Amino acid sequence: MNKKQLFENILRKQSFLCVGLDTDIKKIPQHLLGEEDPIFAFNKAIIDATADLCVAYKPNLAFYESNGVKGWVAFEKTINYIKQNYPDQFIIADAKRGDIGNTSEMYARSFFDELNIDSVTVAPYMGEDSVKPFLLYPEKWVILLALTSNKGSHDFQLMEDANGERLFEKVLKTSQAWATDEQMMYVVGATQGKMFEDIRKLAPNHFLLVPGVGAQGGSLEEVCKYGMNNMCGLLVNSSRAIIYADKTEKFAEAARVAAKEVQTEMAVQLKTL
Repeated sequence: MNKKQLFENILRKQSFLCVGLDTDIKKIPQHLLGEEDPIFAFNKAIIDATADLCVAYKPNLAFYESNGVKGWVAFEKTINYIKQNYPDQFIIADAKRGDIGNTSEMYARSFFDELNIDSVTVAPYMGEDSVKPFLLYPEKWVILLALTSNKGSHDFQLMEDANGERLFEKVLKTSQAWATDEQMMYVVGATQGKMFEDIRKLAPNHFLLVPGVGAQGGSLEEVCKYGMNNMCGLLVNSSRAIIYADKTEKFAEAARVAAKEVQTEMAVQLKTL
């Protein structure tokens, strides 16, 4: 999916919501545990309930890898289900990969060749040669970690060099030599607030994947005020606040209500474009 198609989906659905499929076997409704594949059964119900309200899904690999082979099977079934039934969805493998070149090449092959996923999150710490293998797929996206929503982001990402340039700013400047805004996005946490202004000075045209709205306390209104551009430029992720809105047999209906609330607010924000 290219940038234009993603923007068209946003306008058509009046939504830039990404639903995070952080599916924890210990948190899903108890009645699903009797299913042959409880994780997939949960994901399928969530997807069916929310697909018309969002433009992207983001499975977090840690929640699947923690279940061994069964988790990987559920992950692959989830990806295939989305692609077969909701082909307009942008799929993000939240894997935070990034290693020396030949290892990154194998990661890229896994997500882009084998699973045919639209995008993968990548850590930039090891530099250009650790990211380049993911960029060899012209119709796929790299979503590079820039300024994250966790408390520990201040440990390194806001460190300044002798010229006052912060590390996340160095990442933004340097990485734009590797790919254009047609192939690269950035992760910027919703809890960073006005910092989006600084991000937009350096990356005015890139899409930003924004986690942290909902359970982590980020403000959608603030994210839009400082981070939206003329093509929206945002994929705002909500995970726990949507998928765990209810733990009864009505969990999917509750997830839909939660997603609808976010989508309705997003529709209001899109009127400013």
